[in-house]
Amino acid sequence: MNKRKKKKEILSIAKLLDTSGMNHGTSGNLSIRSKKGMIITPSSIPFEQMSCNDLIEIEVNRNKQMKEVHNPLNRRPSSESNLHADIYINRPEINAVLHCHSIHATALACHKKNIPSFHYMIAIAGGDNIRCAPYSTFGTREFSKNAVIALEGRLACLLANHGQLTIASDLKTALNLAIQIETLSHMYLEARQLGEPDYLSSEEMRIVINKFKTLGYGLKT
Repeated sequence: MNKRKKKKEILSIAKLLDTSGMNHGTSGNLSIRSKKGMIITPSSIPFEQMSCNDLIEIEVNRNKQMKEVHNPLNRRPSSESNLHADIYINRPEINAVLHCHSIHATALACHKKNIPSFHYMIAIAGGDNIRCAPYSTFGTREFSKNAVIALEGRLACLLANHGQLTIASDLKTALNLAIQIETLSHMYLEARQLGEPDYLSSEEMRIVINKFKTLGYGLKT
């Protein structure tokens, strides 16, 4: 995919993120891996107002140093640029990162709760739970480090007192996964109204994960 197509994909998914009710205002951010590093959304601009020229290409090296290489409107990059860069450095198989503050996932994150194996679809994120990364100030290296650790062996995590994060081979897949995480979060909150739900065993979750891989269901990276 060339740079122009990548920018159009970012704009398309960003607008879907809003219209799906997964994000509100200017709180979310998205990026796609590029040859030099990544193309990322700017800070403090509503998605519906963005054009391709608002998006910023940033060069990222292995020492976690970042340099803007294309920013025609001189926009301020997303405050979560460190987070996106660190994921691309640590997860070479990943080409897209999506972060949003969907309501139910964020509610669980505000209680610093992992989402356990109350439902077999937890496997869609690649493991037998969806971890919640410890809290740290947004935009910091500690914030990025905590998220990268929470994502080990996973395609999604919650971010304590903050929101949710999904990673994938492309932004459409990352968005679909984020919607699934929000749905599971809602289900879990509802299930807990009747008390702590029963959990599927680690053995059963391994069976489900392997079945998902065999069917190519949900675990695309």
